[in-house]
Amino acid sequence: MFCKECYFGSRCQFTTKGFGLSLDDILGYMMSTQAIKKFKTEKGKDMLSYEGYIYTLERKTDVKLIFRCQRRDCKGRCHTNPTMDAILSGPTEHCHAPTPDLVPVFELKIKIKARAAETEEFPSTILHSVMRSFPLDAAGQLPRGDTLLRTIRRQRPAPSTNNDKQLPDNLKQTDRGENFVLHEDEKLIIFTTATNLSVLKTCKHWFVDGTFKVCPEDFYQMFTLHGLYKSQVIPLLYGLLVGKKTTDYDHFFRQIMDDDDFDPETILSDFEAATIKSINSLFPNIVHKGCLFHFGQCIWRQIQSHGLQKNTKRISHVIKAFDLIADDFDDDADDFLGYFEKTWIGESKKRGIGRKKPLFTIELWNVYDRTVANLPRSNNSIEGWHNAFTKCVAIVHPSVSKLTEKISREQSKFELDIAQIRQGQEPKPKKLKYRKLNERIKRLADDYHNLDLGEYLKGLA
Repeated sequence: MFCKECYFGSRCQFTTKGFGLSLDDILGYMMSTQAIKKFKTEKGKDMLSYEGYIYTLERKTDVKLIFRCQRRDCKGRCHTNPTMDAILSGPTEHCHAPTPDLVPVFELKIKIKARAAETEEFPSTILHSVMRSFPLDAAGQLPRGDTLLRTIRRQRPAPSTNNDKQLPDNLKQTDRGENFVLHEDEKLIIFTTATNLSVLKTCKHWFVDGTFKVCPEDFYQMFTLHGLYKSQVIPLLYGLLVGKKTTDYDHFFRQIMDDDDFDPETILSDFEAATIKSINSLFPNIVHKGCLFHFGQCIWRQIQSHGLQKNTKRISHVIKAFDLIADDFDDDADDFLGYFEKTWIGESKKRGIGRKKPLFTIELWNVYDRTVANLPRSNNSIEGWHNAFTKCVAIVHPSVSKLTEKISREQSKFELDIAQIRQGQEPKPKKLKYRKLNERIKRLADDYHNLDLGEYLKGLA
């Protein structure tokens, strides 16, 4: 005789209770174990499918589980062992036909709920990924797409804030227990730590930039401040700002400066007028530079708007070189050259010698001195960090609490990076092609005074 529970025969406790089976019974039992599929209700209650019917757990005993048909008007039942691996008795007769096509739907719901709970992927990304393998013959049983998306969203309740719309206390500390909120009011939240600020104080070169997709709806942008620490650019402050006015940036920078006596030598930013005005006002003694990457973007947009994509040439930051380059352009580039003069070097005065003041001064966007000093000429590393962080958040305009959780994860990662640098570990080197490019440009800049201007421009091209 065999035991229904474990095949141990007379040695098993269940055999003595009258659960013995013949060989035919055990073969049927082994086949039945292969047809069972297990599920959970939204409340975590056990479910299973067998022979095209779906059952929910009704009650349990010490030796078996009793399931009833999912349809409330049906009295069909079956019994399984406690681990739901085998049918012990039944199923009894149902009042309706089996619906095997519903089984893939339950499996799909289980998958999307698990993905929603374990990842921060977009709901549409989760749904499209899981649907790729859904059997076509069961498509008629699928709920509507918006219903499935709503199922995914329900798995992600937003962390709550308190009655004053402030962050809960558990989000005001890092994973390592350090205070993480420097300032919090209705217009500004700044995340940083005392350790970050101590690192920032040693950084003579700062970089600032904003991003918008990951910003909560109550704010306008996430504005970050990075420092060049031992040749590595590291995010040290994360600010949530309600706007992009000069007063918004003033509020951000003042909270930092009020905390300690910081003394940066340079700040690199984009060419947003409000950012420039705020930095020049609050940091009158530092060298403020515009990002070379953003400078190139401005130029390229104008080149495209004038249809000059097929006739582009590298434009130098030296006024003397402007005339040299302008001579090589056709007449159809006059509008573009006029834009460049007015915006970046200043239009020639109609009377007298010299040029008018441009929209952006040459001192702002000229990166010759940074090249000679072997400093970053652009915010590319910060742009790269923002792009990676946006992918990590994976939600457009998340809640403040959800974004804080993601920022805290980044903070934990960079705490480790800072500790490794402090303990003598070499930062990750740049890719070889970028190192070679920087070395070539620096050699040209170092030899600028010994080169013909035309040769110098060709070398930079």
